[in-house]
Amino acid sequence: RTDSTHVISAVRDVNRVELAGECVRAALEALAVAAPSWVRQVLEVPGWADRYGLRVDSWRMPTSKTKQEELARVYGADGYALVEAVYAPFSPAWLRHLPAVDVLRIMLIQHYVRTTDRRGRQVIKRRQDLASGGEGLPPGRYRLASPYDLDARWAAKGSELLWNGYKVHISETCHRSPDTQDILADPGTAPGTRPPNLITNVATTDATVPDTAMTATIHQHLARRGLLPAEHYLDAGYSSAELIVAAREQHQINLITPLRADNSVQARTCNGYDRAAFTIDWDNRQVTCPQGQTSTSWTPCRQKNRPMIVAAFPLNTCRPCPVRTLCTSAQHSGRHLTLHPRAIQETLDAARAEQTTLTWRDQYALRCGIEATIHQAVTVTGLRRARYRGIKKVHLEHIVSAIAINLIRLNSWWNGHPLARKRTSRLAQLEPALAA
Repeated sequence: RTDSTHVISAVRDVNRVELAGECVRAALEALAVAAPSWVRQVLEVPGWADRYGLRVDSWRMPTSKTKQEELARVYGADGYALVEAVYAPFSPAWLRHLPAVDVLRIMLIQHYVRTTDRRGRQVIKRRQDLASGGEGLPPGRYRLASPYDLDARWAAKGSELLWNGYKVHISETCHRSPDTQDILADPGTAPGTRPPNLITNVATTDATVPDTAMTATIHQHLARRGLLPAEHYLDAGYSSAELIVAAREQHQINLITPLRADNSVQARTCNGYDRAAFTIDWDNRQVTCPQGQTSTSWTPCRQKNRPMIVAAFPLNTCRPCPVRTLCTSAQHSGRHLTLHPRAIQETLDAARAEQTTLTWRDQYALRCGIEATIHQAVTVTGLRRARYRGIKKVHLEHIVSAIAINLIRLNSWWNGHPLARKRTSRLAQLEPALAA
């Protein structure tokens, strides 16, 4: 079973204005160390020291939006002036390769634009969102969040969680709780004799990578170490019909995961004919509706860079249909169905039908144990706060944390210490007695 959690980076959180100022300051500090004589000759040191002598986040930012914009323009102008000086013919070429200078250059590209007005003067301004009529900002997965950790990214989960940093994916072994028949058939399945659940894989990404992009990667990591499971329990964030088919065909893994429900109007309102009400004849490339009418077109296409199929019913068939309002609201065309390729669509239909059964829900309950593992990693090793900068070091930290958790569990198992039982309040303990 696998799940992920957020990891906060080991750098300060800064807004866009503070990021611009700190990038300029970091570049100045690096140049002052690497080429102090060049700095004295090229820059007016007292003036630059007044603006960038202290960390930008060590003093209070002005609250006025106008003053913030003015400060941002000053940072942008200073940044462009510094980069132009570094790239000037009289400057040593090796200064351009300083990491802090490169970070400053990237920040200017991502957050500023330079234009020329009617009088031929250079105008520097900050980029704004396209929705606000601006030039647009780069996607979050590419945008720098700090000049000191180039891999950290801002991300949000829902409306409550916003963080700057990374995401860690933890996979561990899991077993069903043995019932009476299992224990009678094989005494080795009794509690206390089976090895504990152990973490088998840890993957670290920046905060913007979605869970669904990591499912195949996790399987590749497990396959490389010969640890592929027969069943893999995941939440809906990791799943799609395409991934279920790929895991079964490439690694013979059965993904136990809920798929998102049909989002059509008919399915959401439970009042009408959704996709499950139609019969698909894949061989003859036709779809039959609940009234016995067949589609007249079958058009392969691509939607969101995925192969899809659109099956359409003619207007003269749908218009006189007595249950038209339960099927479609289109006024100038008949019903259209958008289908995945056969293997994916059949997997999707079967999974949606299966996940409504009590048997599947009881089986899927095994996944929730990964939450306890994440809780243990957070409380014991401080997993949610990175101690280092850069994704490689943060990933190494996560590996060491996983090793520590495995050693703790093995030590408890080798010494016969049972797992801590779920705590129950005294009031809750009285409930069974009162029910009797």
